[in-house]
Amino acid sequence: MQHLTKQQIEELKNILLQWKDQLVKESQESIGEPLSYEGGDEIDRADTEAGRLVMLRNLDRDRKLLKRIEYTLRKIEAGTYGICEMCGSEIPYQRLKARPVAKLCIQCKELEEENE
Repeated sequence: MQHLTKQQIEELKNILLQWKDQLVKESQESIGEPLSYEGGDEIDRADTEAGRLVMLRNLDRDRKLLKRIEYTLRKIEAGTYGICEMCGSEIPYQRLKARPVAKLCIQCKELEEENE
């Protein structure tokens, strides 16, 4: 993390914390929605079920992102944030600002995507 200033680290940490709070709030609001099949015909029920599936997918995506944010916050505390987990090079501040949960430098991320 030597390539990042304390001010940059603090800014990125605040972005992560705000992102986390927003995801938790949105997830709680989604979970609080009533699920009911009262009234309506089969098409209405199918539409409700499709909406429920989309909500569950979104909640799962948010859960995975929350885990990634928590992991990133632990890396900040451990002093290993901003270091590529594949090659060990420094991840530029501009990349971290655009994607605060980035674990890989651009070159390694491109290599990973090519191998998928």
